Amino acid sequence: MLLKFTPEATDAQIDAFATALANVPFEGRHNFEFHRDARLTDDAMDAVVIADYDDEETYRAWVCDPGHDKVRKEFLDPIRKQRERLLYRF
Repeated sequence: MLLKFTPEATDAQIDAFATALANVPFEGRHNFEFHRDARLTDDAMDAVVIADYDDEETYRAWVCDPGHDKVRKEFLDPIRKQRERLLYRF
């Protein structure tokens, strides 16, 4: 998931979102990563969230998970300007 934050978003808010999302317990989610953009160009997104899931069913369960939903509503929605997803199978 690629994210663009609002201009008003603070580093503390972004860090709180990343920490809260990483701490949501969820069986079947692996290799969770959150990275901020290096700011080498002006047209890049601000951050990326990367995670692997056991299978498609596990990912769909994650999307509907109450803990995930709470983090999205409380931490991400107030600072999110744009979100893009790339879902792939390997």
